[in-house]
Amino acid sequence: MREIFFNVYCVFYKTNVNFVWKNLVMNNPNLDIIVELQNKIDTLVDRYNSLKEDVKSLNEKNKRLVSELNEANENNRELEEKYNNLKLSGNIIAETGDPGEAKKRINQIVREIDKCIALLNR
Repeated sequence: MREIFFNVYCVFYKTNVNFVWKNLVMNNPNLDIIVELQNKIDTLVDRYNSLKEDVKSLNEKNKRLVSELNEANENNRELEEKYNNLKLSGNIIAETGDPGEAKKRINQIVREIDKCIALLNR
């Protein structure tokens, strides 16, 4: 106990830190273990903070990629709809052979659909 008090006294009144450190190490064999443990704790805290930043970065990247995927899916749906419309109009033109006739046929189909909707609303 007296040695510990002396060491603490030295810490407060001596300016030579190396001297105090050597006294502490020489008088306390467990200090090496404590220092090693503190170094390992510091390393773990550094790793934790690094991984925490990585997780934050990956979460932001994930949100961005999900957003891009949703936009791509919406764009794909719109393109498929346009493709189906072009395919339908191509089939109609192929049947009649004349684009003017195809337009008349499409107008006729639209009128028939409007009639069906009107009947359903009754």
